[in-house]
Amino acid sequence: MMATDAPTLPASDNETNEADETFFRLKHIKFFLRNLDILPTVYTSADTSRITMAFFTLSGLDLLNSLSSVEHKQQIINWIYSHQVVPNEDESNLNECGFRGSSSNGNPFCPEKGNDQNIPFDSGHIAMTYCALLSLIILGDDLSRINRKGIISGLKHLQIKDGSFRPVPEGGENDMRFIYCAACICHILDDWSGMDRDLAISYIKTSLSYDGGIGQGPGLESHGGPTFCAVAALSLMGCLHETFTLHQLERLKRWCVMRQQVGFHGRPNKPDDTCYSYWIGATLKLLNIFELTNFTQNRLYMMDTQKEAIGGFAKWPNQSPGKLFSQMSSTLHLIMLNVREKVVAGYIEHR
Repeated sequence: MMATDAPTLPASDNETNEADETFFRLKHIKFFLRNLDILPTVYTSADTSRITMAFFTLSGLDLLNSLSSVEHKQQIINWIYSHQVVPNEDESNLNECGFRGSSSNGNPFCPEKGNDQNIPFDSGHIAMTYCALLSLIILGDDLSRINRKGIISGLKHLQIKDGSFRPVPEGGENDMRFIYCAACICHILDDWSGMDRDLAISYIKTSLSYDGGIGQGPGLESHGGPTFCAVAALSLMGCLHETFTLHQLERLKRWCVMRQQVGFHGRPNKPDDTCYSYWIGATLKLLNIFELTNFTQNRLYMMDTQKEAIGGFAKWPNQSPGKLFSQMSSTLHLIMLNVREKVVAGYIEHR
């Protein structure tokens, strides 16, 4: 499926049409609030990842300074904690601890009770643990109910010999995404014993591709998503500039800058996609070269993917809002963190 035509660009910043820069903030807030309360049937297949959907929704509202619109914050916090897989009495499941994505495995919702039921394959998922911790922080929780021993033990068990991580104890894909999740979890809990950093760094180094970008693993195609995950993980570990040579860093920067056409795309010869305004944009911020991008073109592309009627952002112009809100939350992240003064001053339309 190919993207629709890119939006027409102004000849210069001075010729930018103000209407093209209208940001429908209140529409987006209402969209998030609706999806926080009830999801359309199209999301049924994502029921096992409800923690992730909650994170995208809450982070979007937070970036829009609208968390005050969320009612029953404590109930949401309790719901998140109800998905924590904690050690049982004999700690025989210590390597399975973390957060599950939902109660779809049969575990009943009961935030007041402990994990006293032995349900097969009831284990934490590294991405759900990442999303759960961030959601709790967004909601202002003090993380006092987090079982740190269980999470760190479960995380350590997920790392495999090449340095990457699998998502669950039972197996699954292992790639750069989960190294990033692991680094975030260790950073949040301030405990790096949950991962072998040297092994993870080695995996990242060997995933550097011939063209300067970073792939999901060694020998794989450079891609915007894993490039961000690798750079962000190294930044959290405090060793970005020690891991790559100056020449490698310069090639990496060039690869990222070259991903902009109007908005950003994740691979060469692919259409622009709103989510890469975050994945590539955030990478450029971490590399301290975001100013080398054309901010005006990127903003116009993102504004063109808004859904004025119902709120939300789409993957491409004239499409429906993206599944799991990834495009919307990523776009909002970039807009709210990197908007120019003129956008803050007068171009964000509150309606």
